[in-house]
Amino acid sequence: MAFIQTDSLQVFKIKEFRLFILVRLFLTLAIQMQFSTIYLQIYYEYSKDELILGLIGLAEAIPFIATSFFSGHYVDLFSKKKIILLSTMLLMLGAVFLFLNAQATIHLLHSAGIGVLFSIVFLFGIIRAFLGATTNPYLSQLVPRKDYTHSATWNSTAWHTGAILGPVLAGLIYGHNNSYNAQWCHFIEIVLFLISLILIIRINNPGAAEHREKRESVFESMKVGLNFVFKTKMVLSAISLDLFAVLFGGAVVLIPAFTDKILHLGPEAYGLLRTAPAIGAVVSAFIMAAYPPAKKAGIALIWSVIAFGIFTILFGLSKSYWMACAMLFFTGAFDNVSVVVRHSILQLMTPNNMRGRVSAINNIFVGSSNEIGAFESGVTAKFMGLIPSIIFGGGMTILVVLGIHKINPKLKELDINELS
Repeated sequence: MAFIQTDSLQVFKIKEFRLFILVRLFLTLAIQMQFSTIYLQIYYEYSKDELILGLIGLAEAIPFIATSFFSGHYVDLFSKKKIILLSTMLLMLGAVFLFLNAQATIHLLHSAGIGVLFSIVFLFGIIRAFLGATTNPYLSQLVPRKDYTHSATWNSTAWHTGAILGPVLAGLIYGHNNSYNAQWCHFIEIVLFLISLILIIRINNPGAAEHREKRESVFESMKVGLNFVFKTKMVLSAISLDLFAVLFGGAVVLIPAFTDKILHLGPEAYGLLRTAPAIGAVVSAFIMAAYPPAKKAGIALIWSVIAFGIFTILFGLSKSYWMACAMLFFTGAFDNVSVVVRHSILQLMTPNNMRGRVSAINNIFVGSSNEIGAFESGVTAKFMGLIPSIIFGGGMTILVVLGIHKINPKLKELDINELS
């Protein structure tokens, strides 16, 4: 790690930040493993249909979007640590139900089959709305303002490291025997959520509520947040770029079908393909730790999303396993550049008493686009075909970047250093 700038490592001297990064790692690992296992269960045990994979995303997106309109309001009013703690406990309870559902001896749950999986995903959407609106505002309270960009980089690194290991573990364990048993996957998730809970409890900072000058209703509160986002061009442009990149570039959800129908491989091969974008993101994060995309952040944001679209198209054209892995690796690498820049903009340009609401709005735009993008990918794959749908998504991503650049040409001049 000698090549990484010393300034980037200074933030690790803060004990609360170190614990937060570990929470981020184990929590992400558990969640990613959980969703990867659900996708594998539904595809291999119930229906080898791309549309069903897309419907999983929709089942989470609907409650996520609906709840996000309220979650930001309450995140600004209550202890952020308690919200993360409660959310993690509920996710662990969901893992327990998934574990019971995976056991054929539990007839009541097992007979419900795919309905249990969709119900759990629906509940996860509600929980994730609160968790997503809380994480970044809480991080902002753990580190000084000068370290926001560095903390965003390491926060992204922890998330993507968990995103690497989660699908790999799910693919290896799920496909280890002929019955594709998900039981052990969900048991490991329970253990990972438990570790996350212990680490959260050890963080002393409660993430206190932010002071507001006047009492507001939920709708008034969210209106203030929405007005801020739509009036702040840089924030709106950064969120919009990520929104459409994820919405149209959601090829990840199609990986089970791509592995099976294009590469003609089993679930064991799914793990590395599913985790290739996250591996690329971690490599990208270490490069950004050495060379932060601060001075030319706007240019880095625009070109990274364009590159994401190009490599998504190349993934759709891949005919070999390793070619597909390489293209997914680069989609993750360039996607992470836009993630770090966007998080830095949100942290630096958002007033303290509005962080929860703006984070929730960001999640409505970007977070929900993961699931809606999954639905879009499933629908287009159903009607256009698997490969054409991936190429279409990558092409639309590039067109959106060009459109946003035309609407806000000053985006390319963005310098994060000037915001600090």
